[in-house]
Amino acid sequence: MPLQPQQTRTPYHISGRADEQALVDEFKGKPLTALRTPALIIDRAIFARNCAQMHERAKCWGASFRAHVKSHKTAEGTRLQLSSSADTTHAIVVSTIMEACEVLRAGLLVDGMVNDILYGLPLALNKVADLSALWDQCTPFNCHFRVLIDHPEQIRFVEAWEQQRGSKRRWSVFIKVDCGLKRAGLQPADPIFEELLHKALTSTFICVYGFYTHGGHSYSATSLPSATAFLSKELDAVNTAAGRALQILASSPDAQAHESPFVLAIGSTPTAHAVTPEAREFLSSLNGRLEIHAGNYPLLDLQMLHTGLVGAGSVAQRVLATIISYYPGRGEDGTDEAMCDAGAIAMSKETGPIEGYGMVVDKPWRLSRISQEHGILTQTRLFTREEMEGKEGKGPRLKIGDNVSIFCQHACLTLANFPWYYVVDSDGPDGAKNVCSVWVPWKGW
Repeated sequence: MPLQPQQTRTPYHISGRADEQALVDEFKGKPLTALRTPALIIDRAIFARNCAQMHERAKCWGASFRAHVKSHKTAEGTRLQLSSSADTTHAIVVSTIMEACEVLRAGLLVDGMVNDILYGLPLALNKVADLSALWDQCTPFNCHFRVLIDHPEQIRFVEAWEQQRGSKRRWSVFIKVDCGLKRAGLQPADPIFEELLHKALTSTFICVYGFYTHGGHSYSATSLPSATAFLSKELDAVNTAAGRALQILASSPDAQAHESPFVLAIGSTPTAHAVTPEAREFLSSLNGRLEIHAGNYPLLDLQMLHTGLVGAGSVAQRVLATIISYYPGRGEDGTDEAMCDAGAIAMSKETGPIEGYGMVVDKPWRLSRISQEHGILTQTRLFTREEMEGKEGKGPRLKIGDNVSIFCQHACLTLANFPWYYVVDSDGPDGAKNVCSVWVPWKGW
């Protein structure tokens, strides 16, 4: 009898992507003013600098680092995340099977850039066949393939899958621990967590690699101390879980089948920014070795700016838009409004603690309302008479035809809307005024 649910398949080998070399040939060297808008711009110099700083943070704690590639979904961005001026790592997290497939297709395993892939969602039963095939493809390159589990049923299905194959493989798993986000994972005090732990540690088809948590709710932090408090909760959650696993294994004859020491995987972009020498006090009495993960940190956005942990100069992405109409006096208190050609399809409808759907860079305008293909910009302050009467293009006023750069609320969702990204380099000779490359992201699930 076939296993249920029915297995699905990701045909990545026939997935369509834009021709990257043709795009580079078309746009390299062109000024940003020549680009059709809306356009997604990435500053490679800032992106790379953010990657190096994250490596430095992990090093200061003596931790390994695992780069999440979901935010940009490109081979070029992945290489910058893994190899920086500060350090090199080879471990990644993916959010989709397609991302893992494209990492393979991009040659990142062939050249040794990637040797450890974690599929970062709890194991979906209808995707076990695809995940199993990915593991098989990773093996010739000595690349580890790992999955997340947070329910005993996932283990039972893996056991049935391997028994049907006549295999004796052990799946390398992180057990997902909830540190308060209440998204994926279980808290160590949950009754089902104990069942999950016993099932994982006694299954002949599972190797427990470690315990993984993600403090995504840490974006509510507004200072380093508050982000540090979230970091402490992440660490406590995985450390408690690992401690309970060690108690169980102390009387188990199969203890050698599991990773020793366990990997304690913590992180989100806010909490990873709280990994400082001063916070090393948290590192006493660990039940494993530490691994930090994050994904948004190379790009950053308004949600991260709100935490106070980074400044605007660290944001590596922006949406370039064009002012297509203007409405004097239509806004609140007689202020002006302007329409741009970046709407929900470009920006997403994500909001955050900072009001609006985006903020114009270096000008006092907010993207306050959006429709499918256009957005309404409103003033964030009143203009003085001198500003109102000043020369066009020199003050805060906008005019039809102007280009504006907009910081989005959530980089991961905004970048997912674009078929390719224009790359500039603020450390280059033209100061980020011209396109130096084009990156084509991976699409699909």
